[in-house]
Amino acid sequence: MAKFDSTLDLSFAALGDPTRRMILQRLARGAASVSELAAPHDMALPSFMEHLKKLEAAHLITSEKQGRTRICALSPDAFMPARDWLSEQSEIWEGRLDQLDDYVTKLVKERKNDP
Repeated sequence: MAKFDSTLDLSFAALGDPTRRMILQRLARGAASVSELAAPHDMALPSFMEHLKKLEAAHLITSEKQGRTRICALSPDAFMPARDWLSEQSEIWEGRLDQLDDYVTKLVKERKNDP
């Protein structure tokens, strides 16, 4: 079950940082080199590499060496664990809200029928 998946914790932790979300947005357009990904960010390369390590640990991106250049890409189905968990939570809360709506509707009908 997704809620006990340790990669889910890593995914949400990785998604919690705006720099990492910007990296993922860029990679959604296609693979890019580390230097291309780092260019818009005002930080030292070692700090930026830590962001990439966290994204890789969460299985959100992959990287491979091509000559002297490291190329990063969005992992296939990168967001599936998070999406599945959020979908489960949404179903639970929709069910609870439906029950609340039924209860309120019942109360309103009972009050209308009281003399």
